[in-house]
Order: sequence, then structure tokens, then C-alpha cells
Amino acid sequence: MYRPRCTCDERDHSGGRSGTATSAPRRELRFPPRGMSRIEAAEYVGISPSLFDTLVRDGRMPGPKLINSRTVWDRFALDRAFDQLPNRDQAADDEWSAAV
Repeated sequence: MYRPRCTCDERDHSGGRSGTATSAPRRELRFPPRGMSRIEAAEYVGISPSLFDTLVRDGRMPGPKLINSRTVWDRFALDRAFDQLPNRDQAADDEWSAAV
């Protein structure tokens, strides 16, 4: 489920404004972002950033794209890689077949 990023206009629990007075207000996104940071990409697939790094290194998750000097993960590439991961029952069946 897509959760929009927080905006500076959201109110905190005390009724005041969250964020700092000098921060520029951000628009609330109406759609999920196509590009994500490493932390967002790991959260998107439901794992820790350190496990995400391992999966990128061994090729089970895609590497990032480069936009100027920023590394960004493509949501569609993450979806394709996630679809290729084995289901729990399939992984157990594959291990059993290899042992026999």
C-alpha cells in the first residue's frame, strides 16, 4: 500500500506545525515515486537496508540508476526482481530436489 511522504504542513501531536520554520513546504505526492533512495527501496521490498545491499551485491535486486550524482532505484526494476524471488514453498521444494 502506498503511503505518501510526510509534508511540512502536517500537524504534530501538540497541535503545532511539524518541521522547522525555515524548511520549504513539500507537496504531498499523489502517486508513488518511480525512483527511490536505498532506504526507501529496501523498505519498499520489506527488508532491512543491509539485507537489501546483500541482494544488490549478489544480483537478486537491481543496482541503482545514476541521476547526476544521486543513486536512485527504479520501482519497476524492483518489482521485476521481487517477482523473481522464490516463494517460501518453492524454495523448500528446490532445496529438497537438490538433496535427492
